[in-house]
Amino acid sequence: MGKYAGKKVVITGGSSGFGLTTAQLLVDEGARVLITGRDKERLDAAAAQLGDRAIAVRSDAASVSAIDALADQVESEFGTVDALFANAGVTGFAPFEATSEQLFDQLLTINAKGPYFTVQKLAPLLAAGSGVVLTTSVVNVLGLPMLSAYAASKAALRSMTRSLARELLPKRIRVNAVSPGPIDTGILEKTLPPEAAEQTKTEMAAENPMVRLGVPAEIAAAVVFLAFDATYTTGAELAVDGGGSQL
Repeated sequence: MGKYAGKKVVITGGSSGFGLTTAQLLVDEGARVLITGRDKERLDAAAAQLGDRAIAVRSDAASVSAIDALADQVESEFGTVDALFANAGVTGFAPFEATSEQLFDQLLTINAKGPYFTVQKLAPLLAAGSGVVLTTSVVNVLGLPMLSAYAASKAALRSMTRSLARELLPKRIRVNAVSPGPIDTGILEKTLPPEAAEQTKTEMAAENPMVRLGVPAEIAAAVVFLAFDATYTTGAELAVDGGGSQL
């Protein structure tokens, strides 16, 4: 019997990165997990990796109708839910002067609107005492170049964490956020040319107080702590960043 045996968890953006690592931790500890993603191949691979305690659902975090359909499927599969990790999001790099309306809308829609309505639609299924975790970022408190629109989307999530925590208190639902710093998830390799990605990772590690990048397992441990073990904590943001936003 694992520590989270019998628990039912929904993780959006669970087919890769933080989401998949968190799903794996929970499945290994006995939980049933429903993960979402947009890419069918990644979802299939994640489902195969996680095994029969996981359900993989193709869903678009940018679409409220898709989130409605997800809520219906979650209710059908699980009935009630013990934790929600609203993790689906995208990264976008552009200088302020060159940030397009399309990029701005994409980042705010997926990173802010998506989690907001995911929590709204799934809140009726969350059991008393359950935990919601949102994924913010240290860029919501740091003024970094190339990330103005992305940072704005994550700052919106930080505000939502407090507001939703207050509004869901009567239902005994806690809402907190995990704030990752530089974590080696492979996302840079997907968004930048190989040489630029490697150079960026080297520079980020050198500038970090711990002089390294974090790993997804360190985020997963923080998410699970906030979701299940931080029973007297709500509205908080836990920085997992090697001290980068604090020192």
